Amino acid sequence: MNPPPLRRTVLSLGIAVATLTAAVATPAYARPDHVAPVPAAVAGGPVSGILDGVARQVAVADRSELGRLGASAAAGPVDLLAAGVDGRLAGDFRAANQRLLTAKGLPAGTGSLLRLRLAHPDMRAALARGEAPLVVATPTDDSATSVHAYDRSGGTVVLDAARVPQRPVLVVDVDTERALAAGLTLMRQELGARGIDRAAPARPASRASAAGVTASAGYWATKVDAVRLSDDKEPWLKGAAEIYNLVAGFGLDGKVKVDLVQMPYLDHDGTTYYPNQLLVHFSSYKYNLADVVMMEDDGDTNYAALVKAIANALLVIVDGGAYTPLVNAILDALPASWYTDDPDFVDAWYTLSTGSSGRKHGAGANGWMDVAPYWVAPL
Repeated sequence: MNPPPLRRTVLSLGIAVATLTAAVATPAYARPDHVAPVPAAVAGGPVSGILDGVARQVAVADRSELGRLGASAAAGPVDLLAAGVDGRLAGDFRAANQRLLTAKGLPAGTGSLLRLRLAHPDMRAALARGEAPLVVATPTDDSATSVHAYDRSGGTVVLDAARVPQRPVLVVDVDTERALAAGLTLMRQELGARGIDRAAPARPASRASAAGVTASAGYWATKVDAVRLSDDKEPWLKGAAEIYNLVAGFGLDGKVKVDLVQMPYLDHDGTTYYPNQLLVHFSSYKYNLADVVMMEDDGDTNYAALVKAIANALLVIVDGGAYTPLVNAILDALPASWYTDDPDFVDAWYTLSTGSSGRKHGAGANGWMDVAPYWVAPL
Protein backbone atom coordinates (compact mmCIF):
# COMPACT_ATOMS: atom_id res chain seq x y z
CA MET A 1 0.00 0.00 0.00
CA ASN A 2 2.89 2.31 -0.69
CA PRO A 3 2.48 5.78 -2.24
CA PRO A 4 4.91 7.29 -4.71
CA PRO A 5 5.47 10.85 -3.39
CA LEU A 6 8.70 12.49 -4.46
CA ARG A 7 11.13 13.15 -1.65
CA ARG A 8 12.16 16.52 -2.99
CA THR A 9 8.50 17.60 -3.12
CA VAL A 10 7.98 16.70 0.53
CA LEU A 11 11.11 18.52 1.62
CA SER A 12 10.30 21.68 -0.31
CA LEU A 13 6.74 21.66 0.97
CA GLY A 14 8.10 21.19 4.47
CA ILE A 15 10.01 24.49 4.26
CA ALA A 16 6.82 26.28 3.33
CA VAL A 17 4.63 24.75 6.01
CA ALA A 18 7.11 24.48 8.86
CA THR A 19 5.91 27.77 10.33
CA LEU A 20 2.25 26.79 10.39
CA THR A 21 1.24 25.61 13.80
CA ALA A 22 -2.45 24.97 13.28
CA ALA A 23 -2.78 25.04 9.91
CA VAL A 24 -12.61 -1.80 -3.29
CA ALA A 25 -13.68 -1.81 -6.45
CA THR A 26 -14.93 -5.10 -7.95
CA PRO A 27 -11.90 -6.86 -9.51
CA ALA A 28 -11.57 -7.30 -13.26
CA TYR A 29 -10.41 -10.61 -14.67
CA ALA A 30 -7.83 -11.38 -17.33
CA ARG A 31 -6.95 -14.55 -19.22
CA PRO A 32 -5.30 -16.42 -20.73
CA ASP A 33 -2.12 -16.33 -18.67
CA HIS A 34 0.98 -16.78 -20.78
CA VAL A 35 4.05 -18.78 -19.90
CA ALA A 36 7.37 -16.94 -19.74
CA PRO A 37 10.93 -18.14 -19.18
CA VAL A 38 12.33 -18.10 -15.66
CA PRO A 39 13.83 -14.66 -15.00
CA ALA A 40 17.59 -14.53 -14.65
CA ALA A 41 17.34 -12.85 -11.25
CA VAL A 42 14.66 -11.81 -8.84
CA ALA A 43 14.12 -8.07 -8.76
CA GLY A 44 14.18 -6.31 -5.43
CA GLY A 45 16.15 -6.76 -2.26
CA PRO A 46 16.97 -9.70 0.02
CA VAL A 47 13.39 -10.13 1.23
CA SER A 48 12.16 -10.48 -2.36
CA GLY A 49 14.70 -13.18 -3.11
CA ILE A 50 13.85 -15.16 0.01
CA LEU A 51 10.11 -15.05 -0.63
CA ASP A 52 10.60 -15.95 -4.29
CA GLY A 53 12.63 -19.02 -3.36
CA VAL A 54 9.95 -20.20 -0.93
CA ALA A 55 7.24 -19.59 -3.54
CA ARG A 56 8.99 -21.90 -6.00
CA GLN A 57 9.43 -24.57 -3.31
CA VAL A 58 5.72 -24.46 -2.52
CA ALA A 59 4.79 -24.62 -6.22
CA VAL A 60 6.82 -27.77 -6.92
CA ALA A 61 5.95 -29.52 -3.65
CA ASP A 62 4.32 -32.94 -3.66
CA ARG A 63 0.82 -32.71 -5.15
CA SER A 64 -0.89 -33.83 -1.97
CA GLU A 65 1.24 -31.41 0.07
CA LEU A 66 0.38 -28.53 -2.23
CA GLY A 67 -3.30 -29.46 -2.14
CA ARG A 68 -3.31 -29.46 1.64
CA LEU A 69 -1.50 -26.12 1.82
CA GLY A 70 -3.91 -24.63 -0.71
CA ALA A 71 -6.97 -25.83 1.22
CA SER A 72 -5.58 -24.35 4.43
CA ALA A 73 -4.76 -21.04 2.74
CA ALA A 74 -8.29 -20.84 1.37
CA ALA A 75 -9.53 -20.71 4.96
CA GLY A 76 -7.03 -18.06 6.04
CA PRO A 77 -3.31 -17.19 6.13
CA VAL A 78 -1.08 -20.17 6.94
CA ASP A 79 2.07 -20.02 9.07
CA LEU A 80 4.47 -22.04 6.91
CA LEU A 81 6.61 -23.04 9.89
CA ALA A 82 3.55 -24.53 11.57
CA ALA A 83 2.01 -26.05 8.46
CA GLY A 84 3.17 -29.61 9.20
CA VAL A 85 4.92 -30.15 5.87
CA ASP A 86 7.41 -33.00 5.33
CA GLY A 87 10.82 -32.91 7.01
CA ARG A 88 12.95 -31.62 4.16
CA LEU A 89 10.55 -28.87 3.16
CA ALA A 90 10.05 -27.91 6.80
CA GLY A 91 13.81 -27.53 7.18
CA ASP A 92 13.98 -25.35 4.09
CA PHE A 93 11.21 -23.15 5.47
CA ARG A 94 12.99 -22.75 8.81
CA ALA A 95 16.22 -21.78 7.07
CA ALA A 96 14.36 -19.29 4.87
CA ASN A 97 12.68 -17.78 7.92
CA GLN A 98 16.03 -17.24 9.63
CA ARG A 99 17.33 -15.47 6.52
CA LEU A 100 14.16 -13.39 6.50
CA LEU A 101 14.65 -12.31 10.11
CA THR A 102 18.21 -11.27 9.29
CA ALA A 103 17.06 -9.33 6.21
CA LYS A 104 14.53 -7.45 8.33
CA GLY A 105 16.98 -6.78 11.16
CA LEU A 106 14.90 -8.68 13.71
CA PRO A 107 16.10 -10.96 16.54
CA ALA A 108 16.04 -14.73 16.06
CA GLY A 109 13.42 -15.09 18.79
CA THR A 110 10.83 -13.15 16.77
CA GLY A 111 9.34 -16.39 15.45
CA SER A 112 7.86 -17.27 12.09
CA LEU A 113 7.34 -14.52 9.52
CA LEU A 114 6.62 -16.79 6.53
CA ARG A 115 3.00 -17.15 5.62
CA LEU A 116 0.92 -18.43 2.72
CA ARG A 117 -2.45 -17.01 1.72
CA LEU A 118 -4.96 -17.11 -1.11
CA ALA A 119 -4.57 -14.07 -3.35
CA HIS A 120 -8.30 -13.37 -3.69
CA PRO A 121 -11.49 -14.83 -2.15
CA ASP A 122 -13.00 -15.42 -5.61
CA MET A 123 -10.34 -18.09 -6.22
CA ARG A 124 -11.72 -20.46 -3.58
CA ALA A 125 -14.13 -22.18 -5.98
CA ALA A 126 -11.43 -23.00 -8.53
CA LEU A 127 -9.17 -24.29 -5.79
CA ALA A 128 -11.98 -26.47 -4.42
CA ARG A 129 -12.48 -27.95 -7.91
CA GLY A 130 -8.93 -29.20 -7.79
CA GLU A 131 -7.28 -26.68 -10.12
CA ALA A 132 -3.54 -26.56 -9.48
CA PRO A 133 -2.67 -23.15 -8.04
CA LEU A 134 0.10 -20.88 -9.17
CA VAL A 135 2.38 -19.62 -6.39
CA VAL A 136 3.83 -16.11 -6.27
CA ALA A 137 5.92 -14.07 -3.84
CA THR A 138 4.58 -10.70 -2.77
CA PRO A 139 6.20 -8.11 -5.05
CA THR A 140 8.12 -5.18 -3.59
CA ASP A 141 7.74 -2.97 -6.65
CA ASP A 142 4.29 -1.37 -6.49
CA SER A 143 4.73 0.10 -9.95
CA ALA A 144 5.25 -3.27 -11.64
CA THR A 145 2.79 -4.01 -14.43
CA SER A 146 3.28 -7.79 -14.21
CA VAL A 147 4.28 -10.42 -11.68
CA HIS A 148 5.89 -13.84 -12.11
CA ALA A 149 4.18 -16.83 -10.53
CA TYR A 150 5.43 -20.43 -10.43
CA ASP A 151 3.52 -23.42 -11.79
CA ARG A 152 3.76 -27.10 -10.89
CA SER A 153 6.87 -27.63 -13.03
CA GLY A 154 8.73 -24.67 -11.52
CA GLY A 155 8.31 -22.61 -14.68
CA THR A 156 7.00 -19.05 -14.49
CA VAL A 157 3.67 -17.64 -15.61
CA VAL A 158 3.31 -13.91 -16.17
CA LEU A 159 0.27 -12.35 -14.50
CA ASP A 160 -1.14 -8.88 -15.02
CA ALA A 161 -0.52 -6.94 -11.80
CA ALA A 162 -3.71 -4.92 -12.27
CA ARG A 163 -6.18 -7.71 -13.10
CA VAL A 164 -7.11 -10.71 -10.98
CA PRO A 165 -6.48 -13.97 -12.88
CA GLN A 166 -9.09 -16.72 -13.06
CA ARG A 167 -6.56 -19.34 -12.00
CA PRO A 168 -6.13 -19.74 -8.24
CA VAL A 169 -2.99 -18.10 -6.91
CA LEU A 170 -1.26 -18.69 -3.57
CA VAL A 171 0.88 -15.85 -2.22
CA VAL A 172 4.00 -16.23 -0.09
CA ASP A 173 4.55 -13.12 1.98
CA VAL A 174 5.74 -11.72 5.29
CA ASP A 175 3.58 -11.69 8.40
CA THR A 176 3.92 -7.91 8.62
CA GLU A 177 1.75 -7.67 11.73
CA ARG A 178 4.20 -9.80 13.71
CA ALA A 179 7.20 -8.17 12.03
CA LEU A 180 5.98 -4.68 12.88
CA ALA A 181 5.31 -5.55 16.52
CA ALA A 182 8.82 -6.99 16.88
CA GLY A 183 10.33 -4.14 14.87
CA LEU A 184 8.77 -1.38 16.97
CA THR A 185 9.89 -3.12 20.16
CA LEU A 186 13.43 -3.24 18.77
CA MET A 187 13.30 0.41 17.75
CA ARG A 188 12.02 1.58 21.13
CA GLN A 189 14.77 -0.34 22.89
CA GLU A 190 17.48 0.99 20.60
CA LEU A 191 16.25 4.58 20.71
CA GLY A 192 16.07 4.42 24.49
CA ALA A 193 19.58 2.95 24.70
CA ARG A 194 20.84 5.88 22.63
CA GLY A 195 19.16 8.44 24.88
CA ILE A 196 16.13 9.18 22.71
CA ASP A 197 13.20 8.75 25.08
CA ARG A 198 9.46 8.58 24.49
CA ALA A 199 7.16 11.52 25.02
CA ALA A 200 4.01 9.55 25.78
CA PRO A 201 3.77 8.88 29.55
CA ALA A 202 2.63 5.64 31.09
CA ARG A 203 -0.09 7.68 32.84
CA PRO A 204 -0.93 11.38 33.17
CA ALA A 205 1.25 13.31 35.60
CA SER A 206 2.02 16.88 36.51
CA ARG A 207 5.13 18.44 35.03
CA ALA A 208 7.11 21.66 35.13
CA SER A 209 6.84 23.92 32.12
CA ALA A 210 9.83 25.45 30.33
CA ALA A 211 9.23 28.61 32.37
CA GLY A 212 9.45 26.64 35.61
CA VAL A 213 5.73 26.87 36.42
CA THR A 214 4.16 23.63 37.54
CA ALA A 215 1.31 22.60 35.29
CA SER A 216 -1.81 20.92 36.64
CA ALA A 217 -2.06 17.16 36.38
CA GLY A 218 -3.04 15.96 32.95
CA TYR A 219 -1.85 17.11 29.55
CA TRP A 220 -2.93 18.00 26.02
CA ALA A 221 -2.78 15.51 23.16
CA THR A 222 -3.71 15.48 19.48
CA LYS A 223 -6.51 13.05 18.69
CA VAL A 224 -7.07 11.58 15.21
CA ASP A 225 -10.81 11.54 14.48
CA ALA A 226 -10.45 10.34 10.88
CA VAL A 227 -7.63 9.39 8.51
CA ARG A 228 -7.47 8.50 4.82
CA LEU A 229 -4.67 7.68 2.40
CA SER A 230 -4.86 8.12 -1.36
CA ASP A 231 -5.54 5.21 -3.69
CA ASP A 232 -2.23 4.19 -5.24
CA LYS A 233 -3.51 1.35 -7.48
CA GLU A 234 -1.60 -1.42 -5.74
CA PRO A 235 -1.24 -4.86 -7.32
CA TRP A 236 -4.22 -7.13 -6.56
CA LEU A 237 -2.08 -9.65 -4.70
CA LYS A 238 -0.73 -7.25 -2.08
CA GLY A 239 -2.13 -7.73 1.40
CA ALA A 240 -3.14 -5.14 3.95
CA ALA A 241 -0.49 -2.63 4.97
CA GLU A 242 0.96 -2.14 8.44
CA ILE A 243 1.15 1.58 9.19
CA TYR A 244 3.07 3.26 11.99
CA ASN A 245 4.15 6.81 12.80
CA LEU A 246 7.32 8.44 14.08
CA VAL A 247 6.12 11.31 16.29
CA ALA A 248 9.01 13.61 17.18
CA GLY A 249 9.45 16.75 19.25
CA PHE A 250 11.79 18.36 21.79
CA GLY A 251 11.69 17.33 25.43
CA LEU A 252 12.02 19.69 28.39
CA ASP A 253 15.76 18.97 28.36
CA GLY A 254 16.04 20.13 24.75
CA LYS A 255 16.69 16.63 23.45
CA VAL A 256 14.60 15.01 20.75
CA LYS A 257 11.87 12.62 21.91
CA VAL A 258 10.25 10.03 19.62
CA ASP A 259 7.02 8.07 20.01
CA LEU A 260 6.27 5.12 17.73
CA VAL A 261 2.51 4.96 17.16
CA GLN A 262 0.83 2.13 15.26
CA MET A 263 -2.31 2.47 13.18
CA PRO A 264 -3.25 -1.22 12.92
CA TYR A 265 -6.66 -0.46 11.44
CA LEU A 266 -5.31 1.49 8.45
CA ASP A 267 -5.25 -1.45 6.04
CA HIS A 268 -6.20 0.02 2.69
CA ASP A 269 -5.90 3.19 0.63
CA GLY A 270 -9.01 4.92 -0.55
CA THR A 271 -10.84 4.14 2.71
CA THR A 272 -11.65 6.54 5.52
CA TYR A 273 -11.06 5.25 9.05
CA TYR A 274 -12.41 6.79 12.26
CA PRO A 275 -10.01 5.64 15.00
CA ASN A 276 -10.49 8.24 17.77
CA GLN A 277 -6.78 7.62 18.48
CA LEU A 278 -4.30 9.76 20.39
CA LEU A 279 -1.33 10.46 18.13
CA VAL A 280 0.74 13.23 19.77
CA HIS A 281 1.28 13.44 23.54
CA PHE A 282 2.47 16.89 24.64
CA SER A 283 3.05 15.78 28.23
CA SER A 284 6.82 16.25 28.22
CA TYR A 285 7.51 18.57 25.29
CA LYS A 286 9.33 21.89 25.64
CA TYR A 287 7.33 23.38 22.77
CA ASN A 288 3.71 22.75 21.93
CA LEU A 289 4.77 21.45 18.50
CA ALA A 290 5.59 18.03 17.09
CA ASP A 291 6.14 16.43 13.69
CA VAL A 292 4.72 13.16 12.34
CA VAL A 293 6.29 10.89 9.73
CA MET A 294 4.01 8.06 8.59
CA MET A 295 5.73 4.84 7.56
CA GLU A 296 4.73 1.40 6.35
CA ASP A 297 6.05 -2.13 6.54
CA ASP A 298 4.72 -4.20 3.68
CA GLY A 299 7.46 -6.78 4.00
CA ASP A 300 10.84 -5.28 3.23
CA THR A 301 11.60 -2.94 6.15
CA ASN A 302 14.92 -3.58 7.93
CA TYR A 303 14.25 -2.30 11.44
CA ALA A 304 17.84 -2.50 12.66
CA ALA A 305 18.98 -0.30 9.78
CA LEU A 306 16.01 2.05 10.17
CA VAL A 307 16.47 2.76 13.87
CA LYS A 308 20.22 3.20 13.46
CA ALA A 309 19.75 5.75 10.67
CA ILE A 310 17.06 7.68 12.54
CA ALA A 311 18.96 7.72 15.84
CA ASN A 312 22.15 8.92 14.18
CA ALA A 313 20.23 11.75 12.51
CA LEU A 314 18.29 12.90 15.58
CA LEU A 315 21.13 12.69 18.10
CA VAL A 316 23.02 15.53 16.40
CA ILE A 317 20.07 17.94 16.54
CA VAL A 318 20.41 20.51 19.29
CA ASP A 319 17.59 22.72 20.54
CA GLY A 320 18.40 26.26 19.48
CA GLY A 321 15.73 27.99 21.52
CA ALA A 322 13.10 27.85 18.78
CA TYR A 323 11.26 24.87 17.37
CA THR A 324 13.04 23.14 14.49
CA PRO A 325 10.93 20.78 12.33
CA LEU A 326 12.27 17.23 12.60
CA VAL A 327 10.64 15.73 9.51
CA ASN A 328 13.52 16.70 7.22
CA ALA A 329 16.12 15.09 9.48
CA ILE A 330 14.15 11.85 9.56
CA LEU A 331 13.61 11.81 5.80
CA ASP A 332 17.26 12.58 5.14
CA ALA A 333 18.20 9.56 7.26
CA LEU A 334 16.16 7.11 5.20
CA PRO A 335 17.91 5.15 2.42
CA ALA A 336 17.34 6.54 -1.06
CA SER A 337 15.87 3.19 -2.15
CA TRP A 338 12.90 3.78 0.13
CA TYR A 339 11.69 6.52 -2.20
CA THR A 340 11.88 4.51 -5.43
CA ASP A 341 10.44 1.07 -6.24
CA ASP A 342 9.01 0.33 -2.81
CA PRO A 343 8.93 3.42 -0.62
CA ASP A 344 8.33 2.68 3.05
CA PHE A 345 7.70 6.39 3.59
CA VAL A 346 4.00 7.28 3.31
CA ASP A 347 3.57 10.97 4.23
CA ALA A 348 4.53 13.64 6.77
CA TRP A 349 2.78 16.25 8.88
CA TYR A 350 4.79 19.25 10.05
CA THR A 351 4.25 21.18 13.29
CA LEU A 352 1.10 19.75 14.79
CA SER A 353 0.31 21.78 17.92
CA THR A 354 -1.87 21.54 20.99
CA GLY A 355 -4.32 23.74 19.10
CA SER A 356 -4.33 21.80 15.81
CA SER A 357 -7.83 20.94 14.67
CA GLY A 358 -9.69 20.12 11.49
CA ARG A 359 -8.38 18.45 8.35
CA LYS A 360 -4.60 18.37 7.97
CA HIS A 361 -3.22 17.19 4.64
CA GLY A 362 0.18 15.50 4.55
CA ALA A 363 3.06 17.40 2.96
CA GLY A 364 3.37 14.68 0.33
CA ALA A 365 -0.34 15.00 -0.60
CA ASN A 366 -0.87 11.29 -0.08
CA GLY A 367 -3.28 11.50 2.82
CA TRP A 368 -5.12 13.58 5.38
CA MET A 369 -6.09 13.41 9.03
CA ASP A 370 -8.94 15.08 10.87
CA VAL A 371 -7.46 16.04 14.23
CA ALA A 372 -8.64 17.75 17.42
CA PRO A 373 -7.10 18.80 20.75
CA TYR A 374 -7.77 16.35 23.57
CA TRP A 375 -7.22 16.85 27.29
CA VAL A 376 -5.92 13.73 29.00
CA ALA A 377 -7.13 13.98 32.58
CA PRO A 378 -5.33 12.31 35.50
CA LEU A 379 -6.61 9.04 36.95
